[in-house]
Amino acid sequence: MEFAWLPLFLALGGLLGARGLQEIDVFPSRGGDIRDFIVAARWVYVVTGDYLYQLNLSLGLLHSLTQRGEYIGSRFSGRFNRTLEGGTSTFSVNTLAPLVERNLLFTCGALNCGFCETLNLTDITRILSGEAYALSPVVPKGASVGFVVDVNEESYILSAAEGFEGINEKNCSVIKRVSKIRLHNTHDSQDGGLFSSLDSSDNPEIFARRAGVQFVDAFQIKSTIFIFSNLNHVEKPHKVRLLWFADKLNKTKTLRSLRGAILVCCEGVEVHQRLVSSSVVLGDQPVLWAGIFTDHDVTNTELAVYDVSPPTDAPTYRDPDFGYTGEPSKGDVPITLRPLRVLLKHPYMTSVLAVKLNNWLIVFIGTGDGQLLKLTVDAKLQAQCLSVIWKAPDDRRVFPKMHLDPVGRKHVFVAVRDKLMRVPVSQCVQHSSLQSCWNARDPYCGWCGALTRCSFEDECPSSLWLSVPDDLRQRRMLSHSFQEDAEGKITLVVFTHLKRGGAPANFSCRFDSSVGVLGGLGHRYPECTCLLPPVIAGLRVSVTVSLGEVDVTEELNLLNCSGITGAPTPLLCSQCLAAGCGWSNGACTWTRRGALNMSICQGLQTGVDSLPEIFNITPSEMSFYGKNNAVLTGRNLGHVIGVRLQGHLDCSAKDGKRRMNITVSNLKFVDEVIHSHTDERSLQFESLAADRDPFSSSVTLRVANHTLACPNAIHHLRLTIEKKSDELQMAPEDLRGKGAQGGEDYDCVITKIERSNGTDIITCVIKISIDAEITAVKIMYGSQTKVLTHFDYLKLLLLLLVVPLIVGTGVGVYCWQKRSLTARMNNLIEVLEMDIRNDIRQGFVDMQTEDSDLIENVGAIPFLDYKHFAAKIFFPEGGSLMTACLKDISQDPRKMEKQDDGCGRLAQLLREPLFLTSMVHTLEEQKSFTIQHKCTVASVLTVALHRDLGYLTEVMEQLLRVAMEQPSNGQHKMVLRRTQSIVEKVLTNWMSICLYGFLRESAGQHLYFLVSALTQQIAKGPVDSVTEKALYTLSEDWLLWQAQDFTAVKLQAVFVVGGDGQLSEPLEVEALSCDTVDQVKLKILAVFKAKFGFAYNIPLRDIRLELEQGPGVFVALEEVDRSSEVIGEVTMLNTLRHYKVPAKVTVKVLSTGCHPPLVSQSSVKDDQNFSVKYFHLIDPDVCEDQGMNPERKKLKLKEVHLTKLLSTKVAVHSYMVNLFRGIWGVGPGKAPPAIKHFFDFLDGQAARMKIADPEVLHIWKTNSLPLRFWVNILKNPQFVFDMDKSDHLDGCLSVIAQAFMDSFSLTDTKLGKHAPTNKLLYAKDIPQFKQEVKAYYNCVREQQPITTAEFKDFLLEESRKHDNEFNEPAALRELYKFIHQYFTEIEQKLEHSGAPAELKEQLKQVKNQFDGQKSCSWD
Repeated sequence: MEFAWLPLFLALGGLLGARGLQEIDVFPSRGGDIRDFIVAARWVYVVTGDYLYQLNLSLGLLHSLTQRGEYIGSRFSGRFNRTLEGGTSTFSVNTLAPLVERNLLFTCGALNCGFCETLNLTDITRILSGEAYALSPVVPKGASVGFVVDVNEESYILSAAEGFEGINEKNCSVIKRVSKIRLHNTHDSQDGGLFSSLDSSDNPEIFARRAGVQFVDAFQIKSTIFIFSNLNHVEKPHKVRLLWFADKLNKTKTLRSLRGAILVCCEGVEVHQRLVSSSVVLGDQPVLWAGIFTDHDVTNTELAVYDVSPPTDAPTYRDPDFGYTGEPSKGDVPITLRPLRVLLKHPYMTSVLAVKLNNWLIVFIGTGDGQLLKLTVDAKLQAQCLSVIWKAPDDRRVFPKMHLDPVGRKHVFVAVRDKLMRVPVSQCVQHSSLQSCWNARDPYCGWCGALTRCSFEDECPSSLWLSVPDDLRQRRMLSHSFQEDAEGKITLVVFTHLKRGGAPANFSCRFDSSVGVLGGLGHRYPECTCLLPPVIAGLRVSVTVSLGEVDVTEELNLLNCSGITGAPTPLLCSQCLAAGCGWSNGACTWTRRGALNMSICQGLQTGVDSLPEIFNITPSEMSFYGKNNAVLTGRNLGHVIGVRLQGHLDCSAKDGKRRMNITVSNLKFVDEVIHSHTDERSLQFESLAADRDPFSSSVTLRVANHTLACPNAIHHLRLTIEKKSDELQMAPEDLRGKGAQGGEDYDCVITKIERSNGTDIITCVIKISIDAEITAVKIMYGSQTKVLTHFDYLKLLLLLLVVPLIVGTGVGVYCWQKRSLTARMNNLIEVLEMDIRNDIRQGFVDMQTEDSDLIENVGAIPFLDYKHFAAKIFFPEGGSLMTACLKDISQDPRKMEKQDDGCGRLAQLLREPLFLTSMVHTLEEQKSFTIQHKCTVASVLTVALHRDLGYLTEVMEQLLRVAMEQPSNGQHKMVLRRTQSIVEKVLTNWMSICLYGFLRESAGQHLYFLVSALTQQIAKGPVDSVTEKALYTLSEDWLLWQAQDFTAVKLQAVFVVGGDGQLSEPLEVEALSCDTVDQVKLKILAVFKAKFGFAYNIPLRDIRLELEQGPGVFVALEEVDRSSEVIGEVTMLNTLRHYKVPAKVTVKVLSTGCHPPLVSQSSVKDDQNFSVKYFHLIDPDVCEDQGMNPERKKLKLKEVHLTKLLSTKVAVHSYMVNLFRGIWGVGPGKAPPAIKHFFDFLDGQAARMKIADPEVLHIWKTNSLPLRFWVNILKNPQFVFDMDKSDHLDGCLSVIAQAFMDSFSLTDTKLGKHAPTNKLLYAKDIPQFKQEVKAYYNCVREQQPITTAEFKDFLLEESRKHDNEFNEPAALRELYKFIHQYFTEIEQKLEHSGAPAELKEQLKQVKNQFDGQKSCSWD
């Protein structure tokens, strides 16, 4: 029977006087506690509050760098001026990232609003650069992970840190925290420059979808990046996450390769859901990793080892907790990783370092009370020996990170408070003999034959080195067994449990016995054999095994295997195997194969079905001598005959000159300290004179009634009894207990009674001598006595008094006695009045109880990327031209337009402002040139000049000046009101290009929240499937005032997976009783997408629903079937009410492709006359017998339901206000550059035209920005997001867009009772919005002007970010079609404009090039 050894630490004091022990190097820092440290190449780098140190591997100080000084500069540009003394700023470093290949050390942290420096790795005082950049948390002590990774042979700094999406520049306080994972450049030649996270075409980053993320560790193994984090969400259970990233071609693809897992730890009662410390085990596959886990109680910690090898498959994956920018929030379910083995349960473990040593795993563990433990783990992940290799003098917590000395790998760097220690991994030299060295069971240590001492293997280079075997279950260096041949002769086989290393050595054996030397039959390491004489019982054999110059001798007392008889019990089996015999068929035999293996004895006892397991021993620190109690809990312990507890005693003495101090842990157990050389009884004593013999002293401890030499052990007996709970409510003072031993009884003091889950747990303590054995326990209550022997339990009669209560119910039936016509009419009028009252009351309730908490889980916002957003703005009608102008991965590169000489010459010609403006004016003067043509030319022109936005801006402003100063524009207030010219469409496109970043970073989120809230609010009530009208809406035109009564129905939707009919886990879907089958399908698919983060990939028409009404009985749910109600020639669509679907019923979702329908059914919406042949909630205009459907008797008035407009407004109002203020709010202190620049342009144009009317400027700005850009975005969210827009949603957005534009109006409209509802709905809000708009315009005007150089840089950056996303040759060819059509007119225009001959000749060359291509083309 095997038990896991539980270390119980009892540090009570003693003396360490071993000579020759390796010293512990210490570096005492100044300037505060150690914040972080790393080991790189030949140096150690330590960060404290005020200093950065560079040490050698022996912890000798090489360089120091103060972190105090003054920050000089602005938020985005500044430098850090260090001072030797003083300084008001501190550079609090949170990230240390060495790049050894380039001899660089990157440091980043909290200074100003984020700062990074590049230092020389060899000499940190050589500062190479400093830059204001928020790579790691901008707050001191921010939890972050940062290190250098290799991606496609490029080096980047991976930062996993708590970042921000807004920051107050005055005090650098974070407005909104968000955890992000990014890759930052390590040199200026990479895209974006040093520390930039930009990629060639994107700003890639992984963000946490919720707050509360703590990154713990990260590393890279070959081509895989591993990141570990704790998710401490407030509203959800805590969990530990592992993220994998693959080394791809660039930053974007690397971050998009995200895969994830949840780490679950551990076995037992409590679930440990927080990672404390982490360490990867460097070696071959699989990737092993060790972690320390805890739960809400930090005292309970567990060490577990996992296989964290990344998944080999590569499906499309979206993580539910972390996502790439723009991904939906609902993701896939991560895989769950469980530990290969829980190695250790121990309180207050704070740090871990796992090291691979041959076939061993050596785990170093730091604790909260300053201990450094070493745990030996074999190849089967069985934890073996645990020892304390170092202890801090002041019980301070060990820092969460530990590092192995890369040179020699014989020391561990450990930080405690303000000190860094270099601790030897083993003290092999303290073992003076081979037996002592072997008994240490330390894989680092072995016996060196040449040195005749215990040493590390590399210290014994040319000699035999003997160490412990890989199987530490062996308790002796030599073991033996017997083998019997066919003739009955017995052979003795001796096994050598010494692992050979170093130089080869001879192996031989000698057998001496009481009857003489036994003849050896042969020896081959690690076994040797000899033939035994006929009489074996009582024979004594001395075995000497020689390995080179090392001899090992073992005395054996041989037993007769045939004489070991009895019932087959684990004890008998163990005795048999220990004697060298074999065990077969329940009996002891002469032949045993292999070395000693006690596992075959397990499970022999009757009734024992599995191994005994120990879950916990409480407390983990205990006295063996009666000073406290211990409770052991587990399972399968009924047949345990004994438990061995391994104690550990760490006695340490500190001498201060002649005064000796004993430092003690758990002093509460000690009554007295006794010194052999003095009468002192304290923890301090005087040493002997220095000129006398070497000083030695023994220390004993008085604990209870025992005097102990350090170390020793203490025991106690504590009993736990369980009984069923009852109503007696017994207290400890009501019970008495006694323990029986022989004929004597010993008091068992009842200490407490706990009640849990219907069980009373009674705890009592027996004060008795150690060697006594308790055979029975007596429990006395009143005059009753219950005797418990082994495995008996207290049984009490549970009496329950049940008093039945009979409630009488009287039922009265009221019958109408008057059947007259007058009574029936009065009743009908009363019912109608009641219905109207109910409708009005329900509308009032909706208004008063409506809340705006609609979008709890919208997830990641599905922003369209820039080129698809721009394409929808440029070409809102879509079509082949839009497709041709985009460069898309899915396009065949062979079919894409190629840049040829004609396109090249035309592109060059467009760079001539005179030609471009003349061409635009010429085209607009042609009567056959329609508004559609103008929009097309403007958009292809924008695409063609997208790489040079600065030039496009200059031409646009020049054309605008001409258009605004034309005599036909005498009505200045009408300028830019409509898109009737090329330049006005160009302005729309230009605004979209320049404001895309603002849309993504600010207003876009509010718009998506508004659209999501509207969609959810509409779905809360009935929606007519035929007309799309709804009860909840903002538009009176889309109000479903004819809606019938409805109830909510919760369904359990299960998806049929594969062809064998397997069902998925159910999804809870909220539907309405009036929903059609197709509407239920849509709601199921919406829940599916919200839960898993991706859409169900089967079209709606190919999905069918089935309702299981009994075992094996299915009913297909169809839009129309034989049971559908028909009125006249119009058929009503089936609803859940029609099928009488109850709540909580299970609905199966099937695909018609895999599961043919029970009844052939095509979609009724495929019928061209769908809206004529079918109806849903709005009754057809035909006569019907309303007695068949009393629901339709109710009088429905549209005006009664107008309150639904108001309740919908209340529900989405906060989202609308946030959107409006996000658009016209100026923060932090600045409008987007394009808006400021263009408004200044309009101000300058008004001054140039001598327009003094402020209303004109207000209208110009309104026509150019809100009307031209924002209204287009408000009404068409599908331009910004990957979504579909229904006609109903379009109607609601039109109401919001109207309120938006009314906010910019300068006229005050008085509304009467006949005013449209869309105006009345926001009538009270418009005045406040108008004041905010005026303040916005004033704020932009007063903002500091943007210089020409600054704005050119902005435009250049926008062009660069979106370079190579459009197919310019396709745009140029489309533009040339118009040039060709009006070539003569354009040529004449150039002539009248005085264009130089070279320009006209260039135009002809363009024509010749394109015409030549036509004549030579195969088409």
